[in-house]
Amino acid sequence: MKALVYHGPQDIRCDEVADPDPAATDGAIVRITHSGICGSDLHIYEGHGWAEPRFTTGHEAVGEVVEVGSRVRRFKPGDRVMVSGAAACATCSPCARGRMDLCESGGASVFGVGIGLAGSQAEAVGVPAADNTLAVIPEGMTEEQALMLTDNLPTGWFGATRAEVRPGSTVAVIGLGPVGQHAVESAFVLGASRVLALDLVPERLDAAAAVGAEPVAVDGDTVARGLETTGGHGVDAAIEAVGRDDSIRLSMEVAARGATISIVGVPQSPTIAVPGMLTQAKNQTLRLSLCPVQSTWDALIPLVERGRLHPERVITTRMPLREGADAYARFHAREDGVMKVVLSATG
Repeated sequence: MKALVYHGPQDIRCDEVADPDPAATDGAIVRITHSGICGSDLHIYEGHGWAEPRFTTGHEAVGEVVEVGSRVRRFKPGDRVMVSGAAACATCSPCARGRMDLCESGGASVFGVGIGLAGSQAEAVGVPAADNTLAVIPEGMTEEQALMLTDNLPTGWFGATRAEVRPGSTVAVIGLGPVGQHAVESAFVLGASRVLALDLVPERLDAAAAVGAEPVAVDGDTVARGLETTGGHGVDAAIEAVGRDDSIRLSMEVAARGATISIVGVPQSPTIAVPGMLTQAKNQTLRLSLCPVQSTWDALIPLVERGRLHPERVITTRMPLREGADAYARFHAREDGVMKVVLSATG
């Protein structure tokens, strides 16, 4: 089958690879129809932390079940499904509570990061613990909407809930890629009265403004303007969706005393430089989180079905899987306002 394969920094190719092994007793094989390129995939593309080449990339996918193991009960061949970006054992106590990120059997495994699970930027993928890792795409939901439910929208939503956004909250979202855009919408759904949207890229600021956020272009006066617009107090909650030291510090500086700061951006280095005296002096709560995607589906699927959330709006670029190398290069260069790339396995 065809799949995108990491060969080294800025070298991803569409190669011929082996088909997935037959489904394990609790697993499934899914034929991929659409996959997404995530901002965290760019960390791989840039070579951050991945020394060993030759693995299939990608952790966002939707498609059709073609094979299930003997212990799979919720799915059958022919089902249209979304594939969570990560899988866990599904049997330990945390997994039973929906917290796959706290799995006691070695933690959750992310598809397509070079170890463990093969990626889903491919024509097919093997899915472990299928009853827990998959969800049926509801009738009437598009595959592009469902694709955003495999990682980006859940992460934005989780970031907003971890920031304790409540009715009447003033919120700042730092970083307006797909996750940040979803965090903006999620904050409004959770009752935020105002959302300040911070980024460097004009098109992303415009996208956030289109759903009611107040755009703030990041420059040397960002903190002063953010404080001024909140009467000098700062925001009640901040969601950091980049993972860089400078944006983490910015989130703390624009947040009020006693605020909660939720970091869902994937760090681009092994350590994070946290200005401890600043956050301690302001008595802030700092939370770094990896989203347990499956735990968000019960809340998010109805919100998408009812039109309260529109995850597909972040998609800017559609390309075939066979042009994946060019898709990565364009996304990395932010060419022509590229924000979210969706790859089709056919065409």
